[in-house]
Amino acid sequence: MKVAVLGGGFAGLSAAYYLSQKGHDVTVFEKDAVLGGLASGIKRPNWDWSMEKAVHHLFTNDHDIRNFAKDLGFKGIYFTAPSTASLYPDLQPKKKGKGANNYRIIPVDTPQDFLMLPLLPIWIKLRAAFILAVLKISPYMKLYERQTAEQFLKKTMGERAWNVLWKELFRKKFGKYAGNILSSFIWARIKKRTKKLGYIKGGFQAFLTHIEKRLIHEGVAVKTNHMVREIEKHPRGFELKVLDISKNQEGEVSFDAVVSTLPTPILTNIAKKSLPEEYLKKLSSIQYQHAISLTVEMKKPFLEKSYWVNVCASDNPIMGIFEHTNFADPKHYGGRHIMYVGNYVDKDDKRLRMTHNELVDYYVPNLKKINSKFDAKRSKFYSFKGAFAQPIFDKGFLKNKPDFITPTKNFYIANLDMTYPYDRGTNYAVALGKKVSNILDENS
Repeated sequence: MKVAVLGGGFAGLSAAYYLSQKGHDVTVFEKDAVLGGLASGIKRPNWDWSMEKAVHHLFTNDHDIRNFAKDLGFKGIYFTAPSTASLYPDLQPKKKGKGANNYRIIPVDTPQDFLMLPLLPIWIKLRAAFILAVLKISPYMKLYERQTAEQFLKKTMGERAWNVLWKELFRKKFGKYAGNILSSFIWARIKKRTKKLGYIKGGFQAFLTHIEKRLIHEGVAVKTNHMVREIEKHPRGFELKVLDISKNQEGEVSFDAVVSTLPTPILTNIAKKSLPEEYLKKLSSIQYQHAISLTVEMKKPFLEKSYWVNVCASDNPIMGIFEHTNFADPKHYGGRHIMYVGNYVDKDDKRLRMTHNELVDYYVPNLKKINSKFDAKRSKFYSFKGAFAQPIFDKGFLKNKPDFITPTKNFYIANLDMTYPYDRGTNYAVALGKKVSNILDENS
């Protein structure tokens, strides 16, 4: 079959590869100049490795992407065990006013670290540790979809544990929807997390470059700078209106089948002539948070040793800090230190409408609250905004989420909303791409 794959992220690229292996004639359409979506990288003149637009790492149990790399003959994935921690207000602040560092960063790498946490009495920590162990070893159960994460965690760990360990994390990830998130989400977070984390020699862009070369070698047509504007169903297939952005020219091309890996809201906008109205209305009911990522390039490290720090302080809007060069060696970035500052925000959040300079001005004072020695004037900043980055995993989501097979014959979906109950990530994108290739092939 002649197949159009919409989107050049890991879901689209893996779908294209496995479809080509099954003998299909595949074309990938990607609106950006490079493949990879959020995993695509930037590289400065004095850097050996590239950096992603937003923080990326792998877990040791990310078997799908590791097997994909093996299938492609790529050997650049490696694992290490960086330090992770949580940041809390200091119970006994040492200073007041300008220059104060009134936060405390507490390691959370091991069960021993958790039991040493000074913010909870030992009996609450033991109770919480027991529930975490149960979540880690338990299989997925429908029980987790019958209550919210807040209800589950308060019931099993107690209200005090909820307030100290979880409340701020949920508020900063899901905003006004925090109280609606199903407990299946927290099960998946605990189930998935591993001590060792993986990265790619050269950055994820090195893997993407390898994939692109393999796809071209396998006969896949890779069309970057091509935006699909409309998909129309015809008796014998689909007519796609495609804009070649580099030439500002629009054309039409026909396919037997379509695989969309695009964000659901973008798909519903371009598929009005190919998917039923009621189906599109259902998909349009899904709510999202959007991503804000500020990358900071510094002369000196911001954090002493931690890579991943959850900011559990209500007076600081930052959700998480990821000092990449406490994970990957600074020598690959010209000896500079690289840090991501991350947030998820609602569609009405003012940060989505801020310019780059306004975002920098917003975040610098909040970074100085954490490290008063942070030298913003000698740092470089890069900002990125990602639309529809986090679907809201509530009861409505369960009713409306997309599936691989749509009501229109030979129209398939494999996008990151379908990673539920797990968090979005490159591993699940690859899993979706491979699965949709099998489903399409079986139905062709």
